[in-house]
Amino acid sequence: MTAAPQDRTPPIGEDDRDTAVRRLHEAYAEGHLSHEELDRRLDQVLTVTTRGELDSALASLPAQKAPTTATIAAAGGRIRRRGAWRVPRNLKVESAFGKVRLDLSRAVIEHAVVDIELQLGYGGARITVPRDAVVDLDGLTTGWKDSLYTIRRPSRPGGPTIRITGTMGFGRLRVRHARRR
Repeated sequence: MTAAPQDRTPPIGEDDRDTAVRRLHEAYAEGHLSHEELDRRLDQVLTVTTRGELDSALASLPAQKAPTTATIAAAGGRIRRRGAWRVPRNLKVESAFGKVRLDLSRAVIEHAVVDIELQLGYGGARITVPRDAVVDLDGLTTGWKDSLYTIRRPSRPGGPTIRITGTMGFGRLRVRHARRR
């Protein structure tokens, strides 16, 4: 009679390994690891086969940050955000039919760069950004009308960069800076 197989943890996958490598690089960039320690732990992460070995390679790293991506979607109707709302690092806005209104002038922006991806079918979008924001529209594709944005001379350095990307079908994007803070 043979012994029953012991409960073994499943082998780690490439996604787990990639996530671990990304966490190590983030910890190094934030100054939590020296270059030598990063090399040692990367070698360990790339050769481990079990979850326990992977966990030991990531031991003593700061807690993983919560995801900073959010999606706002509506099939029809209006999407509106204004007032003191928390803006995630990556914001995806999807709407088949309807208007989109995003007011970032009084929003809580914790990131130096905010990526807003628009996936709009019919209907326009209006985005109000803080006075000191820098706006980048290079990644936006419009199908019917051009975007309206007048570049503002920066009043104060250090404002957030708002990158707007995505696709707009039949509608216009209007971007303006807030008049007052």
